[in-house]
Amino acid sequence: AFAAGGVGRGAALLPADPPRSLASLAFNDPGGQPMTLADRSGKTVLLNLWATWCAPCRAEMPALDALQRDKGSDRFEVVAVNVDTGDDVKPRKFLEETGVHSLAYYRENTLALFESLKKQGLALGLPVTLLVDPEGCLIASMNGPAEWSGADAHRLIEKALGG
Repeated sequence: AFAAGGVGRGAALLPADPPRSLASLAFNDPGGQPMTLADRSGKTVLLNLWATWCAPCRAEMPALDALQRDKGSDRFEVVAVNVDTGDDVKPRKFLEETGVHSLAYYRENTLALFESLKKQGLALGLPVTLLVDPEGCLIASMNGPAEWSGADAHRLIEKALGG
């Protein structure tokens, strides 16, 4: 099992029980167009919800960026969705300031995505991270930050990809 390092004491990736489809989760793509997780079918996705006002989210963004840089491919993508309400100014500025270059800019500014995950018992707060298979089914979920650029995270992704 993948557990968070010192940062998110006690946080661990919990296997989906029961398995469920998240293919209909909706947010905007980097071009600002509406999309759903189904649009990434064929790819294993690490879906992460973050906000600029969430200190642990800010702390884990460089690691998520590194994971996308190191492992991103036609078979795997880190989809980090900003859930700040309002316009794009703050989140874009934040990504620039933290040197995040590998992650695409996904956005959902109405809290509908977070509320949907909360209703399903998957999100308690931010950050929340979901590992989703190529069919859009939840493999595992986690609340709280983790060391996404570490060896354990790499092993987790390789295992999810069947490696």
